[in-house]
Amino acid sequence: MYQTTIKKAVELVGIGLHKGSPVKLRLEPLEQNSGIVFYRSDVDVSIPLIPENVVDTKMATVIGKEGYVISTIEHMLSAVYAYGIDNLRVIVDADEIPVMDGSSASFCMLLDEAGIEELAMPKKIMRIKKDVIVQEGEKYVKLSPSPDLKYDFTIKFPHPVINKQEYVLKFTKESYKNEIARARTFGFLHEVQYLRSKGLALGGSLENAIVLDDKKILNPEGLRFADEFVRHKILDAIGDMSLIGMNFVGNYEAMAGSHDLNHKLTLALLEDKENYEVIELVGEKTAELEKAYA
Repeated sequence: MYQTTIKKAVELVGIGLHKGSPVKLRLEPLEQNSGIVFYRSDVDVSIPLIPENVVDTKMATVIGKEGYVISTIEHMLSAVYAYGIDNLRVIVDADEIPVMDGSSASFCMLLDEAGIEELAMPKKIMRIKKDVIVQEGEKYVKLSPSPDLKYDFTIKFPHPVINKQEYVLKFTKESYKNEIARARTFGFLHEVQYLRSKGLALGGSLENAIVLDDKKILNPEGLRFADEFVRHKILDAIGDMSLIGMNFVGNYEAMAGSHDLNHKLTLALLEDKENYEVIELVGEKTAELEKAYA
C-alpha cells in the first residue's frame, strides 16, 4: 500500500463558525512525504500539521505560526484522516475552516470529487505498542494496542436529550462515512449567547449545529442519529488524532474526552518512542492493516 494524495485540486466556500464571514477552502495535491500542510493565502503563511503548531484547544483545535492561526480544523481533518490521505495542501483565505453543516459530510463529498491518487512511496502507519492515557478527574482519553482500529467514546451531560451515550466505531473508511461523517457539532443556547457576547460563534446557526435549550433540541428537523452527540465526539477525535502525522492502528477510548485531552494524548504518545512503532505497509503481513483505508 502506498502513500496517497488527491488527484486534482478542489474547493468550496462556506461560513466561518466564529466570525460568520465567507471562507474559501481549496485542497491541492502534494508529493510524497510532504504530510498535511495548511496555507493562509491572505497572509502568505504555511503551517504544517504537527503537534508543535497547536496553539489552542479550548473550543476547537487551532494551529498557528508567526502569530497567524487557523481554527476549527478538526472536522475537515477527520474526513482527510478517514480517507487515509497522507499528503495534502489545505489553503484558506481566513483564520478558520468553513463550518459547513457542522459535520464532515461536505468534506467527504469534496474528497470524493477530488479522487485519491497513489504515490511511489510506501504508506507509513503507526502501531500502538503500549497503553497511553491522559486523565483529568473522571475524564480521560486512552490509546492501547490492538490489531485493528476502534474508537470507543462515552459522554455524560446533565441534559434530558443527551444523558449518557456510548458509541463504538470499528473503523473503516466506509463505516466512517456511514456512521460518523454526518454527525453534527452541538452546543447549548446559553453557551451560544455567551460566545456571541464575546464576538464568537457569529456564524453559528441551526443550519450548522445542533442547539439545545434546557429541555429540548431547537433544530426543527431533529437528530440525524439518536446518539448523534457521541458520534460527533468520535468525529472530532479522529480529526484531533491526525496530529500524530499518520494513520494508526490501536484502540482509542474516551470518557468525556475533549480537544484539549486529545492534544495532550498525542503529545504523551509521541514523547516516548517505546509507545509505538512506525510500519511501512508493504508485503503480505500488512494486508489486514490495509483494509481499513481501502
